[in-house]
Amino acid sequence: MRILITGVNGFVGSHLSEYILNNNLGEVYGTYRTKNEDFSNTKKIMKKISFVECDITDSYSVDMTIEEIKPDYIFHLAAQAFVPSSWKSPVETLNTNIIGSLNLFEAIKKNNKKIRIQIAGSSEEYGLVKENEVPIKESNPLRPLSPYGVSKVAMDLLGYQYHQSYGLNIIRTRAFNHEGPRRGESYVTSNFAKQVALIEAGEQEPVINVGNLEAKRDFTDVRDMVKAYWLAVEKGTSGEVYNIASGKAYKIQEVVDILKKLSKKEFQVKQDPTRLRPSDVQILLGDSSKFRKQTGWKPEIPFEKTMEDLLDYWREKIKAR
Repeated sequence: MRILITGVNGFVGSHLSEYILNNNLGEVYGTYRTKNEDFSNTKKIMKKISFVECDITDSYSVDMTIEEIKPDYIFHLAAQAFVPSSWKSPVETLNTNIIGSLNLFEAIKKNNKKIRIQIAGSSEEYGLVKENEVPIKESNPLRPLSPYGVSKVAMDLLGYQYHQSYGLNIIRTRAFNHEGPRRGESYVTSNFAKQVALIEAGEQEPVINVGNLEAKRDFTDVRDMVKAYWLAVEKGTSGEVYNIASGKAYKIQEVVDILKKLSKKEFQVKQDPTRLRPSDVQILLGDSSKFRKQTGWKPEIPFEKTMEDLLDYWREKIKAR
C-alpha cells in the first residue's frame, strides 16, 4: 500500500510515519515544501521515507505528485498550524490551508477518486464555545476566533463539498490539542517544557514566561492521535466528520503545575502580555464518542506521561547542542 503524508517532516507527520513504518502498514511517501526545511523530526526514519518536494499552494506540483505516486491513502497534514501566526500572516495561513487543500482535492478528482483521504481539521474551528455546549459535539456551531480557525473551517467544508459533489473519499477529523516529543517550541506545552529544561541547564533565570493560564484545553498524546488518524482512514465513513479528543480539559495552569513536579529546579511564573492573543478560546473540551463508536479508538497515554516525555525531549535537545 502506498501512503502519502503531506507535511511529513512536521510534528504529527513524523509520528504518523513512525507508526505506519513500525507496524508495517505500507510504503510512506511524504511531501515537503523546500530543501531548506528542518528534517530533524524524521532523521531516524529518513531512509525509509520517499520524500517528494511539493508546495501544496502550487496546483501543478500537487497534481504531478498525485499522478506520480498513485497513493492508496493520503493524510493531509501540511498546513500553517500555529494559531498566533495566523494573526500576523493571515494571507499565508488562508492560502496554505484553503488553497493548498483545494489543490489536493482537485488533483485527486483528476487522478483517482478512489483514494481515501484524511484531512486534519482542528478544534479551533469551534472557536467561541458557550458554557452549555461542552463537551463539544461535531454538531456544535462553528464560530472560529482566529484566521487559522477560519482556514480550517473552510478546508473542512471544502472536503465535505468535494465528497458530496464528486464522490471523493474524504474523512474529516477535528483533532483537539495533541502534544508530545518533537512538538514545536512555539506551542504552549512545548514552550513551557523548553523553558524548564533551559532553567535546569542554567541557561535561563528560574522564571518561565506564560500567557493566559485560565484557558482550558483537551490534550491527547500525539502517539495516540496518529493511531486515531490511521483508524479514521481505515474505518471512518467518507464525508463524515469526527472529533478526536481525550474528553478531559486541563487549565493551562495545570500544565505549569505538572512541570513543577517534574522539574529538577524550582521556578517562578511570570505573565508576559505579548503572549496573550487578540481573542482566545476559553475552553475546548471534546466529545469523541462518535469516533470511538465508529473505530474503537481510545487514548491510552496519560497527559502526565506526555509532559514527562516532552520535557525529556527538550532536556536531550539542549544537552546535545
